[in-house]
Amino acid sequence: MPVLNRIAAFADDMAKWRQHLHRNPELGFECHRTGHFVAERLREIGVDELHEGIAQTGVVAIINGRAPGPTIGLRADMDALPMPEESGADYASVIPGRAHACGHDGHTTMLLGAARYLAETRNFAGRVALLFQPAEEGGGGGRVMVEEGVMERFEIAEVYALHNAPQHEFGHFHTSPGPIMAAVDEFAITVRGNGGHAAWPQTCIDPIPAAVALAQGFDTIVSRNADPLDRLVVSVTQIHAGTAFNVIPGTATVGGTVRTFTDAMRELAERRIREIGKGIEAMFGVGVEVEYIRDYPATVNHADQAMLAADVAADVVGAARVERDTRPSMGAEDFAYMLEARPGAYLNLGMGGGPLCHNPAFDFKDELSPIGASFFARLVEMRQPLAGTAKGEAA
Repeated sequence: MPVLNRIAAFADDMAKWRQHLHRNPELGFECHRTGHFVAERLREIGVDELHEGIAQTGVVAIINGRAPGPTIGLRADMDALPMPEESGADYASVIPGRAHACGHDGHTTMLLGAARYLAETRNFAGRVALLFQPAEEGGGGGRVMVEEGVMERFEIAEVYALHNAPQHEFGHFHTSPGPIMAAVDEFAITVRGNGGHAAWPQTCIDPIPAAVALAQGFDTIVSRNADPLDRLVVSVTQIHAGTAFNVIPGTATVGGTVRTFTDAMRELAERRIREIGKGIEAMFGVGVEVEYIRDYPATVNHADQAMLAADVAADVVGAARVERDTRPSMGAEDFAYMLEARPGAYLNLGMGGGPLCHNPAFDFKDELSPIGASFFARLVEMRQPLAGTAKGEAA
């Protein structure tokens, strides 16, 4: 791959950084050791400003270019997942029940690699803001960073992020203008009946048939309420009830997730879930309590920035390895909050097979780090070129 030569020269250092992070995963906002490790590397690299403790354990670093200009933001997520690791790697997690099974260790490493190159060369105008974010895997660290004012504080004009993608060919970039990741909501429903002996159901109000009917009713939201040309997922993922074979329980619970790309579809899904709950109350004589939780919004790329990012990717890996109109994913990403706050784009970088993200056997491929780091570096150089430097030409 035509990565930047200087970045290729310290690929071994990047692999060591990544494997250290992989061995020591941290969750949510509790990325204390991770944030400290990132800050130490940034001090060694020689950034111009270093700000710690943002969104509790996040880090923001500033690198100044050689001429005045705007500030471009580059984001990497740092947190791991609460799950076991089965990768078999020598550097596997040493913390039981925690694993970097989504590649955030690789994302952090790619941004550190870009930081090292940019601090050495400074072949750009303006500034770069390096955003190392905790709590992407639930908790909304991106939202907290935005709420704490990082965009205004560091005068960020645009913001970009990468995510590894095992399902795509190695070194291939995928992006598109408009929605690229879905909004995610959750529902938790309690069905209240009247329990008793299973031999005399006529003396009870059984919540289990009502819970099953709820789940079946939710299937009609997609098949009969939503426009077939719009994207909507309503998945019941939990039904819990009962403690014994001969006891009708007093309550049952139903839980699941909703994925959408538009506010209108999000409103439809929540409204219908509540309406179906009311209908089940009347049909079965139970009480239905619906808790509907709106989580991350849709990740929506800005058209101009998405096409710019695709041009940069083509500069790094060649136009044939860039998909500019990729299919959106029903997964979710809290980078959405940053794209609501500023223009920018989100891209996937193919890892060429292997277990998918959130699989206990997942492991990031270190060979990908120089490609991602080169993308970030060239994005800055091409978006904010020095006077006299042709756009798209390294200084």
